[in-house]
Amino acid sequence: MKVFCGRANPTTGSVEWLEEDEHYDYHQEIARSSYADMLHDKDRNMKYYQGIRAAVSRVKDRGQKALVLDIGTGTGLLSMMAVTAGADFCYAIEVFKPMADAAVKIVEKNGFSDKIKVINKHSTEVTVGPDGDMPCRANILITELFDTELIGEGALPSYEHAHRHLVQANCEAVPHRATVYAQLVESRRMWSWNKLFPIRVQTSRGERVIIPPLELERCPGAPSVCDIQLNQVSPADFTILSDVLPMFSVDFSKQVSSSAACHSRQFEPLVSGRAQVVLSWWDIEMDPEGKIKCTMAPSWAHSDPEELQWRDHWMQCVYFLPQEEPVVQGLALCLVAYHDDYCVWYSLQKTSPEKNGRVHPVRPVCDCQAHLLWNRPRFGEINDRNRTDQYIQALRTVLKPDSVCLCVSDGSLLSMLAYHLGVEQVFTIENSAVSHRLMKKIFKANHLEDKINIIEKRPELLTPADLEGKKVSLLLGEPFFTTSLLPWHNLYFWYVRTAVDQHLGPGAVVMPQAASLHVVVVEFRDLWRIRSPCGDCEGFDVHIMDDMIKRALDFRESKEAEPHPLWEYPCRSLSEPQQILTFDFRQPVPLQPIHAEGTIELRRCGRSHGAVLWMEYHLTADSTVSTGLLKSAEDEGDCCWNPHCKQAVYFFNTTLDPRAPPGSSQTVTYTVEFHPHTGDITMDFTLSDALDSGC
Repeated sequence: MKVFCGRANPTTGSVEWLEEDEHYDYHQEIARSSYADMLHDKDRNMKYYQGIRAAVSRVKDRGQKALVLDIGTGTGLLSMMAVTAGADFCYAIEVFKPMADAAVKIVEKNGFSDKIKVINKHSTEVTVGPDGDMPCRANILITELFDTELIGEGALPSYEHAHRHLVQANCEAVPHRATVYAQLVESRRMWSWNKLFPIRVQTSRGERVIIPPLELERCPGAPSVCDIQLNQVSPADFTILSDVLPMFSVDFSKQVSSSAACHSRQFEPLVSGRAQVVLSWWDIEMDPEGKIKCTMAPSWAHSDPEELQWRDHWMQCVYFLPQEEPVVQGLALCLVAYHDDYCVWYSLQKTSPEKNGRVHPVRPVCDCQAHLLWNRPRFGEINDRNRTDQYIQALRTVLKPDSVCLCVSDGSLLSMLAYHLGVEQVFTIENSAVSHRLMKKIFKANHLEDKINIIEKRPELLTPADLEGKKVSLLLGEPFFTTSLLPWHNLYFWYVRTAVDQHLGPGAVVMPQAASLHVVVVEFRDLWRIRSPCGDCEGFDVHIMDDMIKRALDFRESKEAEPHPLWEYPCRSLSEPQQILTFDFRQPVPLQPIHAEGTIELRRCGRSHGAVLWMEYHLTADSTVSTGLLKSAEDEGDCCWNPHCKQAVYFFNTTLDPRAPPGSSQTVTYTVEFHPHTGDITMDFTLSDALDSGC
């Protein structure tokens, strides 16, 4: 059987559906999953184990058999913990078939096949009765159904169904309870991820200001949560306006409802300011007394920051208020948390919703188009004043009063900058309906609807009539395209430049004029855990899971680099950054591959966890924009990454074993090739063992 899978095509700038082997999606799911991260989360594992032991003991103390229902068993780890703690039998539910098959093997390997039954179904399909999957209801409910938002993976509907159909009334539950916390802050940096700020441009005719449409300013934004490693946001980037507020709790030992609800908390602002953002996280208590607690609190709200557990499968949430609101120190307000079965959102009100009658507003939805086209990092990139200034300065050096400019980037403001800087005529290609509608609104808000011509078609279909019979003297791009996943996917700009070659006039300028691919070898502080084998987890052998992940990582696309926003994941450079490929946009895409191979010398001691790759765009001979490293590493090698872009990480599997000694290699050899017919870049990195690491 074949399946269709979406894959970015850098030659067309679109996502294409390709026919793949039926196991393709499985390999991708496993290779990119957080299973390794969860198994390495010792705090999570220990707290679950303690909670399971306590729950089994309480049931046994009542003279009952301990019958466990484990929903979302994964590797079967929690079920094996339960049997080891004395449970009489466990029903381990896992809907993902490859994972269920692995769980069966892991359970057998550890000698628990007689006490654990793995059921490959969604929990809502499990039956109870003489001929059912379970002969009777369980009296202990163990689950790990949570995401960073707590309820985003459908925890509430799953619990609701389990209590109605699969477990006994007043069952024991591990975890027993979850509590969601919130803290109101003012943060220009985080607010820039959600709103478009005015952009000031100094021109020969005075200052011009690009303003957002009123519709965009009033839009509540995207309904999806912004989940980040909040500890990597500098304290200087936000001002705390409230204490940490417990917003709502869910008791998992009782009937749970997935119906929409709201919860309000009155508070007095600690300082005056502008309320913009709600920071949120949760904790889970594994026992009824709340003595066994696992918390996602950031460092400043953690009871013991020294014991802070790094994890990537559960982070912290950033929510944006519909509008920024002024708050006055000491003047009481209500922060309101709303949720339905899958989403949480917030509002700030003067009184509680129960008093003003607005208890269940609908989930916020973007109606301005911007949040559909631009993700949060893209908003931040557009609002980055330093980056904008760099483009303005580069434009000044290439523009002429009679320039005819064609702008090619999705939802870019470069066309407006070019117009304000004096270009005679500006065209911009927006080949998606969403970007076309958004740019029309922005142009209209700035009275430029008659000054900039929007062309809604694919670049290869461009005709002389679209350009009013004129030849382009300046082809302009950031470049940015919404379908780009890896840094080099924005090389679609090169393919566009090739497609419109016939429309370029003699001596036409292309900006950026070139791009280059760069690499550095790094040691991650924590991110290595997501790809590291676990072997033994809390005394249970999970090598089968390690082998399963390795096989998935050896499966074609999974061997390639993967995107990560490295500003959230500290690392040290072990080598100097190195340029490995160049792409000359002044010429069309070549017919032959561009190939490079070489050696990277490691200059610092440490574990070589992987190679980080990024693109740099050379706007002019004297101006370069980096999507990766922003400055040279300091003495210790600490890296400073572009916060608006994802970099590509190629993990070295041989160094991800935490038991491997540091400094075990001295050089890294690489082979990298750009394939013009597909737009792909393939790569291979090999670590050479050092006879003397010098560490």
